[in-house]
Amino acid sequence: LPEDKPTYLMGVGTPQNILESVERGVDFFDCVYPSRNGRHGHVYTNAGKLNLFNAKYETDSRPIEEGCECPACKYHSRAYIRHLLKAKEMLGMRLCVLHNLYFYNTMMEEIRDAIDAGNFRSYKEEKLYNMGQIDREKEMSGQKKFH
Repeated sequence: LPEDKPTYLMGVGTPQNILESVERGVDFFDCVYPSRNGRHGHVYTNAGKLNLFNAKYETDSRPIEEGCECPACKYHSRAYIRHLLKAKEMLGMRLCVLHNLYFYNTMMEEIRDAIDAGNFRSYKEEKLYNMGQIDREKEMSGQKKFH
């Protein structure tokens, strides 16, 4: 690939896929994954993906992710968003999409900062570990294991 031109990848969308692609030199992405998943009640957090349709969120008064500044997290609980989704209210899907887009934009900012600081590999490992995508014990023994 020419180093003086940006590399574009379309249709790749999980946080893990994006981190792996960045490590391989991809510069920018275009994918419906965050919005499509949001419309189905799946939201991304720094601790992994949540399915807000699950019954365990029925009375969960926490935001999708503590500390997140997106409109969904600032003003609504998991329980309320779940209620909207179950009632087939468009607002539920919209809030999930807004959160996912905010999450992805924030992750891309973090990736750029990590590249600028020269610590992308450690950022990637930490992000995947926190999201439950890698097992550090297996990785340390040379057997990289993704979940």
